[in-house]
Amino acid sequence: MVDLSLSEDQQAFQKIARDFLDNEVVPHRAQWDRDERVDTAIIPKLGELGFFGLTIPEEYGGLGGDYITYCIGMEELGRADSSVRGIVSVSMGLFGKIVLDHGTEAQKQEWLPGIATGEKLGCFGLTEPDTGSDAGNLRTRATRNGSDWVINGSKIFITNGSWADVCIVFARTGGPGPKGVSAFLVPTDTPGFIREEIHGKLGLRGQVTSSLTFEDVRVPDSAMVGQEGGGFKIAMNSLDKGRVSVGAGCTGIIQGCLEAVVDYSTTRKQFGRQLASFQMIQDMIAQISLDADAARLLSWRAADLIERGLPFSIEASKAKLFASEKAVDAANMAIQVFGGYGYVDEYPVQKYMRDARVMTLYEGTSQIQKLLIGRAETGVNAFL
Repeated sequence: MVDLSLSEDQQAFQKIARDFLDNEVVPHRAQWDRDERVDTAIIPKLGELGFFGLTIPEEYGGLGGDYITYCIGMEELGRADSSVRGIVSVSMGLFGKIVLDHGTEAQKQEWLPGIATGEKLGCFGLTEPDTGSDAGNLRTRATRNGSDWVINGSKIFITNGSWADVCIVFARTGGPGPKGVSAFLVPTDTPGFIREEIHGKLGLRGQVTSSLTFEDVRVPDSAMVGQEGGGFKIAMNSLDKGRVSVGAGCTGIIQGCLEAVVDYSTTRKQFGRQLASFQMIQDMIAQISLDADAARLLSWRAADLIERGLPFSIEASKAKLFASEKAVDAANMAIQVFGGYGYVDEYPVQKYMRDARVMTLYEGTSQIQKLLIGRAETGVNAFL
């Protein structure tokens, strides 16, 4: 069972993180959202505070630390601005942990110190225009040429894509299906690596999202991560851990909605009474509060299993599914409490709604999570 009490170190990190984000991120999030661009000056500041080094060992420049602390960090980032959380989660969580778990010692020494401090950013190149949930049938191909590999293809919806220094690219090196996929570390300044930003997103507008094109991108054999043909398994394992991050980040959205509606409803008056004194307003506040606690505990349970080296993938799916769906519900109820004011960006709840919506889509849609949970319960595979 998860120990529900936070240690003194965890409480201290939570306070430091919240104070920093309330001063350095929250005042700017609305403008970053309008500009469709986070001020990248925040990235080294996040690195100095240790956000990029959570769970990366000290020998590689990180803070070390446990996965509950990681969840605390992701929750506070989600409460402040999910665009900023995405920058950290993809670079440190998806990219960094793949290198840590599957990379050679040389790959770890080359990339992890910069990732852990925020001096370098990584991205995760899996999704393609024709393969989202069907990642095992991706089309990007890496062909051996002497002692090198030559990569051709494209990726889409890649967080950090235009800012990253390095990308882990999943490409087909063998026959059809998941067993033909391998993973490569590709510096983004490699000739033939083309990046184009995607604008006009509904939410997560501040974080850069890009399409990537590979035109005869040449990398040495030493760029391969893990074994040839092992890329799909690496991707799926990393997404399991990524779902814990999404669950914690969505908990932050729910918590942010709760704090916003409590503050607004206790200061706003209608019909000569506090808005909070109306029963149906309290009904919505109670539901948001309940969902915040449940989402947090589901995420912490998965994190606790990771920390103890136990199987956690289904628990991660449950955390991601519940927290992402409830984040949408919480933001919807928060807008209802705010009324017309909730529809404009003077207040944060409309941004919470827009940011929450994509959480039900990426790192495995809600429907994919249900199929994974259903398969675990029944032993029957409903995937085609």
